[in-house]
Amino acid sequence: MMTDDSELARAAADGDAAAFAAILDRHYAGLFGLCFRLTGARPEAEDLCQDICLALPGKISSYAGQAKLTTWLYRVAVNAAHDRRRKQARHAKARDGWGDWEANRRAADAETATQIDWLHQAMGALPETLRDTLALTLDDITHAEAAEILGVSEGTVSWRISQARKALRAMRTAEDAP
Repeated sequence: MMTDDSELARAAADGDAAAFAAILDRHYAGLFGLCFRLTGARPEAEDLCQDICLALPGKISSYAGQAKLTTWLYRVAVNAAHDRRRKQARHAKARDGWGDWEANRRAADAETATQIDWLHQAMGALPETLRDTLALTLDDITHAEAAEILGVSEGTVSWRISQARKALRAMRTAEDAP
């Protein structure tokens, strides 16, 4: 019989390594997929996902069971991605200066090879709130679940998705113009 996620989380919080392994077995692929969409690059997604997995044993005790475990895990991932972006931005500004950082960001945005690569690059140009909302909903998460993860209303999630789509269409149109 399959143990539900809440029971596994409680057991993992009590130090049960097998329960923690079962959580990772069930949810690693989805967590990695979200990390990939949040970062746009496989190596960064691997690093982010590994960092999250290393921090989870210490964080799992804060899971209260009020939401689905995946909702809680994805909130942890979004927070970790925000932290990583802030750290990378600080380092890039310090290392290269603002002008070089912006030039490098634009050069990276210009490199597209396939539709999926284009989408990941274009998502990188979106404001953080739109990018995170879109990344979550691309993972078959409902608007209600995304709202809970992001701490906003369901209507705000719908509005953000609409704005992200408009921005992506505008980007595509601008690129296709002669």
